[in-house]
Amino acid sequence: MIQRRKVIIGTLGVAAAATAAGCTSRDSKGGTDWVEPVANIEPPVAPVKLNVTPVSGTKDVSPVTPITVAVEEGTLQSVTVTVGKAKVEGALQVDGTWKSTEDLDYGKTYKVVATAADSKGVASEHTSSFATVNPKNVAKITFQANAMTSLKTGQTYGAGQPVIVAFSRAVNKAAAEKAIEITTSPSVDGKFYWKDDKTVHWRPAKYWAAGTRVKVKVNAFGVKLGKTVYGAKNASTSFDVRRQLIAISDNRTHMTKVYINGKLVRSMKSSLGKGGGTTGANGERISYWTTGGPHVVLGRLRTHTMTSASYGVSDPKDPNYYVSEDIEYCTRISYSGEYLHAAPWNGSLGRANLSHGCINLSTSDAKWVYENFLIGDIVDVKNSPRELQIGNGLGDWTVPFDKYGR
Repeated sequence: MIQRRKVIIGTLGVAAAATAAGCTSRDSKGGTDWVEPVANIEPPVAPVKLNVTPVSGTKDVSPVTPITVAVEEGTLQSVTVTVGKAKVEGALQVDGTWKSTEDLDYGKTYKVVATAADSKGVASEHTSSFATVNPKNVAKITFQANAMTSLKTGQTYGAGQPVIVAFSRAVNKAAAEKAIEITTSPSVDGKFYWKDDKTVHWRPAKYWAAGTRVKVKVNAFGVKLGKTVYGAKNASTSFDVRRQLIAISDNRTHMTKVYINGKLVRSMKSSLGKGGGTTGANGERISYWTTGGPHVVLGRLRTHTMTSASYGVSDPKDPNYYVSEDIEYCTRISYSGEYLHAAPWNGSLGRANLSHGCINLSTSDAKWVYENFLIGDIVDVKNSPRELQIGNGLGDWTVPFDKYGR
């Protein structure tokens, strides 16, 4: 009896599972079986699929949107992104995708050329392009200590210094606030107050504690801040509050007392605004009371010429007209021209109020204030019938926190 021989078909690589079984046949003389040759058939290679973000042809892409390139059914070999003759830097990620590592620019067209190989190692090139948004207007960002001076990064300021962010163009307030990141150590909550549609303040509920560090970031680049306005670039700053200085100047007692970290360090005889008032050249009412409430130190001048013309009394025949040159040791506390300064001519320090609104001090006391007060320190005027307005200097602290801003 003729026995059928077993036929063993070896592994045919990745296509083994798809190989058809061979057919057998007996020869005419009843001889040995033979095996019909089997074709080595492999499945078709899956095409490489590239996923590029932003999608080719997209317009008005934010320049902070990262470019990513991912591959399916293959291996990513290279990615080149160009804008004109310049290249955009990027790197492969742990998951095998490519991602740009730098921000883009406004109003540019970017070309993405990616090379990927299929499962057989055959490489192919894929090209796409997109365009970033081209803003009609951009808003630059600066930081202010007050309207007269910028805030200097890394410097020390007083316990009343608010964070002030100034935009070069009018912005949407909600969008701008969302872009502003404020962190403090120790941590405190705060509120925004908009002086106008370009300038926003931020302060906590209470004066900064001694040792506080304040950091501010405005993540505005690529952010739509208004109907046609985008942020020009990101900005950041920081400042420290190393000690808490609060001066209390009392309109009734004619004394100014200075506290550092809650401890009384100096008591100074003073003479505040004499009260009453006059009419300015344009018919405006001018008051000679020192404004009441917490003032914030705005700056210091070694000498300064003071004149009634600065607030509207410009007629030399007016009994309230004056020009006082080279007043010494001037520490400014309001935009309307209130200072703590030396007044050696005033013989009523500690006894009566005779100034036009400033806080008169002896030369030695004014010198001490000039040398020890910082921008941002607090000078709180008590018992004055005239209230400091929020926009007359930094009157932020005259408003209760529950009514301050938003």
